[in-house]
Amino acid sequence: MVEFNSRAFIFDMDGTLVDNMHVHTEAWAKLLEENGVEMDAYKFLVATAGKTNREILPTVFGEISEDRITELAKRKEILYRDAYLPIRKPVDGLVEFLTEAQSLGINMAVATAASNPNMEFILDGLDLRRFFGAVTTATDVKVGKPDPAMFLVSAAKLGVEPKNCIVFEDAIGGFEAAHRAGMVSIGITTVNSAEDILKLDSVVEAHADFTQMRPQELIERYVS
Repeated sequence: MVEFNSRAFIFDMDGTLVDNMHVHTEAWAKLLEENGVEMDAYKFLVATAGKTNREILPTVFGEISEDRITELAKRKEILYRDAYLPIRKPVDGLVEFLTEAQSLGINMAVATAASNPNMEFILDGLDLRRFFGAVTTATDVKVGKPDPAMFLVSAAKLGVEPKNCIVFEDAIGGFEAAHRAGMVSIGITTVNSAEDILKLDSVVEAHADFTQMRPQELIERYVS
């Protein structure tokens, strides 16, 4: 019999718990427009998903000071939160899935490249924090995904071995990070298609939302 308390679910946040990546992209587009920079929205989204603002901004603006990075990052996140607030909601089936997983004693964590204010905007704003025993953000690691650190730190916080963790992700870099961490992944298709996601190493399933998934079945199928 599987011991659920020695297994874990680790969730990306943006694009996984909430379908908000298009709003992030719109916020970046507005920020760059304000600063005279043109961008291809989809290419930008794919190239930057899972990375921290501190990693993204120098690739766009070149060598800039720490103060300028902080200023631009703050402006971008204000644009994002203002735009997403009126439509903020969990991905379909998420709360029911988390409730069921929690009742089984499965450990759960969030591993996100988001800043702390953005993390609080989602986890506290949607009353989701109560489900998670650990939260890892951009402030906890030196680099974002596809580096595996964010997932490994999350597993360590929960006291669960990486091989006993299932990652829920939407981004290509996130799937690579999970693979490098020695974890299997389940894809949420808010950004990438199921066809593209299932070609990747470590990805075992892909779903539009959480309505068709059952925590016990996933544990028994992939980390038993």
